[in-house]
Amino acid sequence: MAPLLVIANDRLGRKVRVKCSPQDTVGDLKKLIAAQTGNKAEKIVLKKWYTIYKDHITLEDYEIHDGMSLEMH
Repeated sequence: MAPLLVIANDRLGRKVRVKCSPQDTVGDLKKLIAAQTGNKAEKIVLKKWYTIYKDHITLEDYEIHDGMSLEMH
């Protein structure tokens, strides 16, 4: 499948753009975000509205699409 571009916004207004595969897990996405931000992957919490994404589920299962924005806490 084509790679996805996922945008993670933190509460300070910083945006992190990450390219990943739909088969990647949320945990893999957190590791990619951590590599760009310098934060620890274990400390990152990804949300969209009131949904907290769990590490072991794939982006495809959560229906995360290309260009989608997530909240990073």
